[in-house]
Amino acid sequence: MKQKAHARVRRDSLERFANGGVVEVVEYARCLTANETIVRAESRMGERSYGLIWNNCEHFARSCRTGDHSSEQVRDAGAVSAGSVGSGAAAAGAVGAVTGVGAAAGLSGGAGLMSGLASIGGVVGAGAAGGVALLAAAPAGIATLAMQQVLQDDRRLASSERRARRAGRVASAVGGGLGTAGAVGAISAAGVSGLSGVGISTGLAAIGSAVGGGMAAGIGITVAAPAVAAVAVGYGIYRLAKWIAD
Repeated sequence: MKQKAHARVRRDSLERFANGGVVEVVEYARCLTANETIVRAESRMGERSYGLIWNNCEHFARSCRTGDHSSEQVRDAGAVSAGSVGSGAAAAGAVGAVTGVGAAAGLSGGAGLMSGLASIGGVVGAGAAGGVALLAAAPAGIATLAMQQVLQDDRRLASSERRARRAGRVASAVGGGLGTAGAVGAISAAGVSGLSGVGISTGLAAIGSAVGGGMAAGIGITVAAPAVAAVAVGYGIYRLAKWIAD
């Protein structure tokens, strides 16, 4: 059936099932036998209870093959959504934190933003550059946790898939850390060379100007960049490891 709300379990040829697409076979290290899988699938013939969140195609296939009624697609979508919202909120909150602790309120004063960064950096005994790194750690950490969820281990899966996921999880954590260091380096490179007050303020202003903003926009971009790096590097390494294994 074309409308999923009226979908039912039925027997089709592989060609009709694929409908011109590519059929991906998921390999499991721990699963039911072929006969058990067929019996479980046939026992649900004619069933009309499709639900995107609780009973989608992956739920059906995984339940028949492993006995586990779950969907990684649903779990991953939830993790990615939560990570995106959390990282975005953390990045926005970072800009608010800078303006809240600075010498001058608001987003217009460069001196106020710099004093805010310096105050935050002072928590770990660093200056304004340390403030940027400290603020970037929150969204990077949230994005990394989301990727840990998306690429979590599953003993039922084939060893090659589990290795690829492990590589992706490690790479995500490394990507977040390197992204934070790279963000600070980008500030130094974009403005007056170095991480002095002038170097940081001009660097942030230059980065912010890329989206038509000023220093505040530069702080937002710089703080959010490590979170993007955590996701991009983690997922990229996972896909590369899968490609090598195949």
